[in-house]
Amino acid sequence: MFRDSSFPARLDASGVAAAPFAGQPLARMRLGVTEADDTWLEGGLVAHGLHEFYMAGAKETAALNGFVLLLAALRQHQHGREIIWAREVKATKQNGHPYGPGLAELGIDTDRMTLLALPDAKAVLRAALDATRDAAVSAVLIELGGKQPLLDLTATRRFALAAAENDTMALLSRGTAKPSPSAAHTRWQVAAAPSRALEAHAPGVPAFALELLRQRGGRDGLRLIMEWDRDTASFRIRSDVAGTPPLSRPHPAVVIGGAGGERRSRAA
Repeated sequence: MFRDSSFPARLDASGVAAAPFAGQPLARMRLGVTEADDTWLEGGLVAHGLHEFYMAGAKETAALNGFVLLLAALRQHQHGREIIWAREVKATKQNGHPYGPGLAELGIDTDRMTLLALPDAKAVLRAALDATRDAAVSAVLIELGGKQPLLDLTATRRFALAAAENDTMALLSRGTAKPSPSAAHTRWQVAAAPSRALEAHAPGVPAFALELLRQRGGRDGLRLIMEWDRDTASFRIRSDVAGTPPLSRPHPAVVIGGAGGERRSRAA
């Protein structure tokens, strides 16, 4: 089950940090999709780093948080440590409380997941930073949408440094916020994609339409549809589009999803 708790609130008052461990090889977390892992991400997502995620549309909250949470679960499978999800109280009021049985059906260990519902953005950032510094934590999901003056470049550098020093993955869910300068290793846009029905018309597995908007020191522009495979605890590329090469940046974005995809994501 979920545990609602709180961490000692203390935001580091130090200045801007340099890029952590510059020049050293970065540990990677493979997604399970060769095209993404090897062709674009040099082996996968930086395992002890900061990554940002934005919604492709106003009704993609469930898809966004679902995808980010699955990344946290993937990281947890490597270490067996806790997942911390920090959000404002108003986010729970607006978007609802995560449904534990649905998360368990996806293969997420909710017994090792703590949900923090905090009064404001300042409290979220303080608790999330302390969690990122905790060696008992695998991944921290920081849910902060909209304009956030406290979440500036300096704040993201603190998260990136804390993640690197403590072997923690920090995942920043930004909703429909406008992207701003950040120390994140990658920045993604997420939308729900239609799930393919299984045998006997059983509900399909979660599918996500992704675009890599930015990658520190690497290429951007990757666009693909990935499905989550709970049995292998990894993602896989949609087989019906596996032969389609990623589109380059000049092409217009393709809106994928719709009401059906949103309902499927919310069911998770």
